[in-house]
This record gives sequence, C-alpha cells and structure tokens, in this order.
Amino acid sequence: MDPISNMIIQIKNAGLMNKESVVLTHSKLKYAILDTLHKAGFVTSVTKKGKKVVRYIEVVLTYDQDAMGNKRPKISDVKRLSKSSKRVYMKAGVIRPVRSGYGVMILSTPKGILTDKQAREQKVGGEALFTAW
Repeated sequence: MDPISNMIIQIKNAGLMNKESVVLTHSKLKYAILDTLHKAGFVTSVTKKGKKVVRYIEVVLTYDQDAMGNKRPKISDVKRLSKSSKRVYMKAGVIRPVRSGYGVMILSTPKGILTDKQAREQKVGGEALFTAW
C-alpha cells in the first residue's frame, strides 16, 4: 500500500541477498529519494529506464567489506518513520545523526528531499520519511 515502504524494503532485501541491482517502478518521489541516497553514498547508481507508460528505476547497490572479507550491504536495515496514518515532522534543531553518523535519515523538506546532514546545514525541517543504516 505504501510505495516508499515497499521501495526501501525491496532495496534492503536485495542487499541482504547480495543482489547486484534491483528494479523498481518509477515515480518522481522515488527517484528523488534514490538520488539523495546515491549522493549520500548508500547506493552506487540510479538510472531511469523505459518509455512513457512502462517506466522503471534500476538501482545498483553498494557493498562494504567486513574484517573477514565478506560483502556486507551498505543498507542493512531501514525504519519507516512517517506513515500515511501517522506523519512525523521534525524541526531543524531536533534532527540528530542516525547511528552516530553511520546511518542516514531522509526528509521531505520545502527545499526538496534531503538527508539529515543536509537539513541541519541548511537549517530546514520537514517530514521524516525513513532512516537507513
């Protein structure tokens, strides 16, 4: 029912299964969120594909190496904050780093889709969509 929740869960599950990429249905909001995650370094690349009615987004996932040399996904868990039944809004002074700076919070602000760090720098609040780490 919730397209943003479905998107972030698909990305998390694909990472846990060590998939190289995941294909999602296209929307402007999803693309803006994924572009922000790309700029923050949580996904390798985001590309729009298809024409007119049949449009989709291909997301190439990012992996880290742990001490044993195993691949570990950059997005290992997500938490949806603002839902259709309960919206969560945060002022700029209330926004804190996620997981001591190792995670990211995505916010929908008047200046567009921003990470928690960008929102603090620009001193703007908004709707907290989700956190990922």
